[in-house]
Amino acid sequence: MSNRLTIEYDDAVLFHLGLAPEQFSAEAKFLLAAKLYELGRLSSGQAAKLAGKNRVDFLLSLSRIGIAVSNLRREDAQAELDFAFHE
Repeated sequence: MSNRLTIEYDDAVLFHLGLAPEQFSAEAKFLLAAKLYELGRLSSGQAAKLAGKNRVDFLLSLSRIGIAVSNLRREDAQAELDFAFHE
């Protein structure tokens, strides 16, 4: 099943951003997907699909907006490191 989200905006937004409607749509989808990934609400694969990108391109694009590639919390990262060094 596919759902659709509609956001209303006027031409002033496009003019201010210097984007064509298609570019704005792609950017909005990417920003939404990136934020949901950053919050841990979507996996990188799910977020990439929402953004209309492959996973690698999505992850590489995150630095452009200041979001870390890894969304592991500090305690989760430490648990992963502890597991790796004790195996």
